[in-house]
Amino acid sequence: MGGDEAMIVAGLGFRRGVAAGEIVALVEEALERAALAREALTTLATLDALADLPAFAAAARTLAVTAIPVEKSRLSAAAARIRTRSARSIAAHGVGSVAEAAALAAAGPGAALILDRIASPSATCALARLETGS
Repeated sequence: MGGDEAMIVAGLGFRRGVAAGEIVALVEEALERAALAREALTTLATLDALADLPAFAAAARTLAVTAIPVEKSRLSAAAARIRTRSARSIAAHGVGSVAEAAALAAAGPGAALILDRIASPSATCALARLETGS
């Protein structure tokens, strides 16, 4: 193990009817855009109200990563560090991007966004990185 270990979190926002395959494809596209291998991904994160949907758990299983629910209060705490401001997301969840806020909140206080929110028809995904090496 080198000193350059990093935790990569894919934050997700999605509609309730989303298929797991759409989430997986969007996460893979996000990793490609960030020039990261699929193996680099450690975690999927989303708003706790969405985390119990079967598609979220199924996508995490397909990607072989941990699925983490993020409480709304933690999303709000990360809101100042997000880059996307979607009026629809603010109206629905109080943050400009659930995907970006979830990625940052799950990765922790020292995390940085490495890919702003990208979207598919029913989902959004953003990536955050936390350097874990000392």
